[in-house]
Amino acid sequence: MRIPALLIATTMAVSVTLPAHAEGREARFDQPHDGWSSSVLRTGTPHHVGLDPAPLAAALAQIERYTVPDATGHPLFAGAVTLFAHEGVVVTHEPTGWAVRYADAAGTELPEAQRVPMTQDTIFDLASISKLFTSIVVMRQHELGKFGLDDPVARHLPEFGVNGKESITVRQLLTHTSGLVAWLPLWSQYPDVPSRLKAVMDTTPRSTPGTTYLYSDLNLITLGVLAEKWSGKKLDQLVHDDITRPLGLVDTGYNPPAAKLDRIAATEYQAGRGIIRGSVHDENAWSLGGVAGHAGMFSTARELAVLGQAILNGGAHAGGRILREDTVELMLTDFNQGFPGNAHGLGFELDQRWYMGALTSPRAAGHTGYTGTTLVLDPLSRSIAILLTNRVHPSRNWGSINPARRVAANGLAQALAVRPRHGTAWTPETAGGTLTTRDLPRRAERQKLSFWAFVDLDPGDQVVVEASDDGSAWREVRVLAGYGQRRWQKVEVDTEAATKFRWRYVRGTGYGGRGVYVDAVRVTDARGVALDAEREPAAMRLEGWRTADR
Repeated sequence: MRIPALLIATTMAVSVTLPAHAEGREARFDQPHDGWSSSVLRTGTPHHVGLDPAPLAAALAQIERYTVPDATGHPLFAGAVTLFAHEGVVVTHEPTGWAVRYADAAGTELPEAQRVPMTQDTIFDLASISKLFTSIVVMRQHELGKFGLDDPVARHLPEFGVNGKESITVRQLLTHTSGLVAWLPLWSQYPDVPSRLKAVMDTTPRSTPGTTYLYSDLNLITLGVLAEKWSGKKLDQLVHDDITRPLGLVDTGYNPPAAKLDRIAATEYQAGRGIIRGSVHDENAWSLGGVAGHAGMFSTARELAVLGQAILNGGAHAGGRILREDTVELMLTDFNQGFPGNAHGLGFELDQRWYMGALTSPRAAGHTGYTGTTLVLDPLSRSIAILLTNRVHPSRNWGSINPARRVAANGLAQALAVRPRHGTAWTPETAGGTLTTRDLPRRAERQKLSFWAFVDLDPGDQVVVEASDDGSAWREVRVLAGYGQRRWQKVEVDTEAATKFRWRYVRGTGYGGRGVYVDAVRVTDARGVALDAEREPAAMRLEGWRTADR
């Protein structure tokens, strides 16, 4: 634990010199945006948009380490492409490791001359990120007046309305509250595409529709069938016409052509299929011809970022519009407030700390894919974090990559500054750390403690503000908790006579947030007069806290 020497906190407003990396407007985590962006995605550097490059570099270094075998004898994933964008500027687009590394399910490594390295334009099987494409084309049909969100699905697809599914609505499919089971073994228990789709139509809900959250591939398979019925087009053509063509995406779609095989990342070894490369990994999507509502899309990091920027822009990018702004707003609205921890818009997952890391807020949106793909959109900072890996190459049983997903998101969040509100700020660096005022004059009258705080903590984390009359016994006077607001708040606490105050950081069991900062501490009497005769600020003792300008 690093314990700095005694530090003095100034409560007067002072000018803050921007670090050398900042050119123009500094990227701020504590100044959230309202409304839509209007950026066209372009390439630049962290300096161009005021990001601190050090946290980005640290995140990339950790992601690279994940491609090196660890104590398990294998890496977390064979390779990855990481992309960070802020205010429409792609500041990092970094490949690492191998697109093709293994020869079989046992993990036999190919000779290096036969491996294929990751490149910026490597094409990945997006797995369940495909669900976003399906949701977008469905919502485009909503714009065209083809259905109402609360229409029973059976009104448009009569064969679906059997076995307790008569009341399931389109909204419930989009928010995974339909009650349908997570999946069915369509590829192994049914002989052809018609029988597989009929099995989805005939399935019985696991729970009463609208009463539980259960993530289900069947919801999106059904939505894909609905989109085809409403539009009169096959799903792959619909995605092309409504998304990839307007956005100018040339490497995004189902069933990539053989000419692009040498750019495609390999996935799993499966019996009868060998090392899969160029066809969809998901067995059910494969058995449906590679085109399904829940899986099947392929894309690159750059083209997925274009889609992400279009969402941050309210449905448009570079002159191409895929959705109206009000439709995008609907898609990013949490309709699952009755199911805490499962915030979900219409297609987009929301507010999921387990992979969105410190970028998480009630506005953060995104999705993950089973093959090892991640998209995080942060409207509050107008930022995008993409991590595409081939984590199932050669086996799906080599472990979760959720830590890597958080590393990527945290790196971008830490690159966004949190600046002191009035002077010098402190932030905890270890759980259990305390920040304590020096001894104050003993007085009989009530006192007031005031300070500014920035709080972005995981649920379960907190900073406990305590007071003491003699430095031996402490009493709680305020608890700081919460996340997602991303704004400094002034905290005032009326207390009995006390000679010390302290802030104690208590770490919970969650994933952590952007952090907490305490600034401009002042102790006054009830009239607001500083207790020090010269009105000098209180000296602070730091144990497990540090001064911070970010």
